[in-house]
Amino acid sequence: MASPKSAAFSVSAVRYLPRDPVIAVKILFASSEAAPLIKTGGLADVAGSLPRTLHDQGDDVRLVLPAYPGVLKQVSSATLVAELQVPAHGGPVRVLTAQAKVLPLPLYLIEAPGLFDRPGNPYVGEDGNDYPDNAQRFAAFCHAIVALALGQADSWRPDVVHCNDWQTGLVPALLSKEWQRPATVFTIHNLAYQGQFDRATFDALQLPADLWSPDGLEFYGQFAFIKGGVAFADMINTVSPTYAAEICRPELGYGLDGLLRYRSDRLVGILNGIDNQVWDPAGDSHLPAHYDGTDLTGKTKCKAALQTRLGLPNAPNSVLFGHIGRLVPQKGVDLIIDILPTLMAQPGTQLVVLGSGDANLEAALRTATREYPDRVAAHIGYDEGLAHLMEAGSDVFLMPSRFEPCGLNQMYSLRYGTVPVVHKTGGLADTVVDASSRALLDGSATGFVFDHPDSDGLWWAVDRALELRRRPSVWWEKLVRSCMRQDNGWHVSAERYRELYRFALDNPAAAPIPEIHKKP
Repeated sequence: MASPKSAAFSVSAVRYLPRDPVIAVKILFASSEAAPLIKTGGLADVAGSLPRTLHDQGDDVRLVLPAYPGVLKQVSSATLVAELQVPAHGGPVRVLTAQAKVLPLPLYLIEAPGLFDRPGNPYVGEDGNDYPDNAQRFAAFCHAIVALALGQADSWRPDVVHCNDWQTGLVPALLSKEWQRPATVFTIHNLAYQGQFDRATFDALQLPADLWSPDGLEFYGQFAFIKGGVAFADMINTVSPTYAAEICRPELGYGLDGLLRYRSDRLVGILNGIDNQVWDPAGDSHLPAHYDGTDLTGKTKCKAALQTRLGLPNAPNSVLFGHIGRLVPQKGVDLIIDILPTLMAQPGTQLVVLGSGDANLEAALRTATREYPDRVAAHIGYDEGLAHLMEAGSDVFLMPSRFEPCGLNQMYSLRYGTVPVVHKTGGLADTVVDASSRALLDGSATGFVFDHPDSDGLWWAVDRALELRRRPSVWWEKLVRSCMRQDNGWHVSAERYRELYRFALDNPAAAPIPEIHKKP
């Protein structure tokens, strides 16, 4: 495990990296997915946007991904640069360089026959269950990343390796054994997903034996990929300041809260950003009309288009609630279903939902559409264009997540003038200012926030939103314009990451003593 507390991360303690591209920091950004090449969730949005922003600002950033079939179809000039033999994998692991028009920065793709050449979801098979060899797949990915980090697979060698979530968690652990290594940064996007496997799998992966210990990867009789990042990275961050504090408590620490408290001097929260070019109501190609904070006429047209597309009556004076996300308990979709009878009892309310997930929640939404055919519409699945239209056409966005490391949809909603209703947790607490009387008057309010993740808490916030809608329209329009003034673009977050990289470079965690310096 890394050494205990030393200098804590702070903006004032960090020297800004120069903008001169000749001496810009070299960053290897490692992720199991990146939009728009391959996406299952928010990790892909970050991995597709943050490296590109850093690249555009002059840093030498390269993104490394598994060579999924869907990714290979979207790249050109894929060139073999190295063929590796990694522990516990019988075949070769190939490192390719490639270019993609949809993601204009250098790519490394890791090709391993039998591991990544599978269509569809990168983690889950057609039966809906995790691939049984996920440990082998992502261990091979991590070994390839380590080879790139040490300059063993290409002549380019990074200053910093930025790892993300459990799929890359072995990288900081393996690099910690190297005397001359790049700095490591590990981002926790969702601590609930840890990559836990049994002792037999640990042995089969032929990992260094000393990593099976409480100070290493061992985790209550099993081992966890994510613990490699938490225990060994030079710096750890989460995707919002509030979530960084929350995971240090047992309620959301998932067994790692003690280790995170121990390494709290190396833990910081950096709020995710959004792509202001992709998500822009003034120029969004998915919308039938455009608008901005000075002229909201186009938003009314988007609302009508959304109602028509989902088969709801065109009711311009209705209060249209929207929700987009995975249909799982974490996202609080069951709370929306719980309050639905009360919501439908209010005159002029409508609800539209986009998402898929838990079969029981999907069934409950289908039942609701039959019970309220002119008031409720649900699209089970995902449609990018519809997601943009829902952000533009809805009046209120419901996001009652029980926990939310960062969340992006509330930031999309702010940009599109769709007032968010959120539970006070994680990034939701960091991005939405409750519409108290004072906040409404001074123009700082951006939504409705509730404290308790239950149906009563959600309804309390929804009822307040409906009450404001009943006031003269000037109040609601003031709130909408306040939402649209918020700037959550990646340029802000990217500067924080540059500070984090510099701190990791200047303050490495404990490193192994080279053999020539060890005492006899």
